[in-house]
Amino acid sequence: MEFSIVTFLLIMAAMALADVCWTLYFIDVEERRAHPAAFWSAMIILVTAFTVTNYVENKIYIAAAFMGAYLGTYVTIKWKLKKENEIRNAATTPNEAEK
Repeated sequence: MEFSIVTFLLIMAAMALADVCWTLYFIDVEERRAHPAAFWSAMIILVTAFTVTNYVENKIYIAAAFMGAYLGTYVTIKWKLKKENEIRNAATTPNEAEK
């Protein structure tokens, strides 16, 4: 079995992207937004197809998929929380025109 660091990193990035899609998919499903949820669902299939076809060839690439999945979900949740906090803070900060 041949190992390539480039393939390892590509699989890790693809799996991170797949988990970003999964996370956004679940957020859109929870908020009952059909079109965005359907888009993320299609993206999951597209990105996962690349990942699976590569790590089936060499089992070491499962580690790349594992790390990418963790990073993708973690970063997306942190980004979503930051965005929600910014919106919440903007709503509670008095408008300059009201002063």
